[in-house]
Amino acid sequence: MAMAEQPVGKSFRLSMLLYDTRYRSLTIQVIMLGLFVAGVWWLIGNMYSNLDDLGKRPNFAFLASPAGYDINQRLIEYTSQSTNARAWLVGLLNTLLVAAMGCVLATILGVSIGVLRLSKNWIVARVMTVYIEVFRNVPLLLLIIFAMSIFINSFPQPKEFRGDNATSSMFWDAFAFTNRGWYIPKPVFDNGSMIVIGVFLLSIIGIFVFGRWSKKRQEVTGEILPNFWIKLAILIIPTVAFYYILGKPITLDYPALKGFNFKGGLHLRNSLIALWLALSLYTAAFIAEAVRAGIMAIDKGQTEAAAALGLRANRIMSLVVLPQALRVIIPPLISQYLNLTKNSSLAIAVGYMDLTGTLGGITLNQTGRALESILLLMITYLTISLSISMVMNVYNNSVKLKER
Repeated sequence: MAMAEQPVGKSFRLSMLLYDTRYRSLTIQVIMLGLFVAGVWWLIGNMYSNLDDLGKRPNFAFLASPAGYDINQRLIEYTSQSTNARAWLVGLLNTLLVAAMGCVLATILGVSIGVLRLSKNWIVARVMTVYIEVFRNVPLLLLIIFAMSIFINSFPQPKEFRGDNATSSMFWDAFAFTNRGWYIPKPVFDNGSMIVIGVFLLSIIGIFVFGRWSKKRQEVTGEILPNFWIKLAILIIPTVAFYYILGKPITLDYPALKGFNFKGGLHLRNSLIALWLALSLYTAAFIAEAVRAGIMAIDKGQTEAAAALGLRANRIMSLVVLPQALRVIIPPLISQYLNLTKNSSLAIAVGYMDLTGTLGGITLNQTGRALESILLLMITYLTISLSISMVMNVYNNSVKLKER
């Protein structure tokens, strides 16, 4: 049957935008886009007009004004006379710190719990099931407050570490866990320390390069190298060698009890620790279920075939099951990382000064710039979330099964 052809040379008419199937869908989309833009423009104009009538014309000059408040947990220098923009930066770094720590710990716990839930040991499997069901069904805010109350009421006071009659002692004379927070050794960087750090980062890159080369070599020859020990040597030996060659440029400042509190070292406040552990334990329960689903998605025949070839259980899991399960695990894992980062905004409940506590809390209340503060807060969280999604999507594409 001959296909109907459009008449050649027929002139364009406006009615074709509605009645011609070639243009109708585009016309509808343009109309809907125009209505949406017009609606947004009207809302913004109306809001701007109302704020102007109230004498609150939107501007961001308040970011250059002194903040006027202190932040107890911070990664960079900050005083009450620093600007609101500086307070915003401190809050951002605090958010990124707890998010990074939480993602690492939640991943380790989640993968371990997800694998153990599939254990043939009845007790281990049931204990992991109870853990998952408990933490998935308890509100995160309650977990954060509960963890904070444990640290405040259960850990010893600094004075209990003093004298011959001390009821508490430091671990390895370096770590002190008190009701005021955790005191740990603080690294002190001298001349040459950046070289050591650079060598360490290059060693990490070397581990990934070696891993890719080892995988290709195994596919060609079938020989399995002792990857763990080789990677450990790549990570440790160059860094330790340069550390001693350069005269130990990185030292540790240990905390010591002086007066009524510990001095020196690095002070991790209870608010940070409670938030970190609560976020990690809560998110790990969801990651564990994603890991379990990914492993169960792999046909049991592949596990049986690998066992028939003489592979041990740990080899089957690392070489056969997990590489294929990643394509199922990674997408929900991205969502859990995003949830953990956004859930960190509950930090204000225990006094941890993150983005919500600084820009969306004290700065907003002191300056009265609610619109500008909330807008900046939304843009910041959106940027963090999109960055995490971009990085994880790149990794997800790298582990996808590719057809030959």
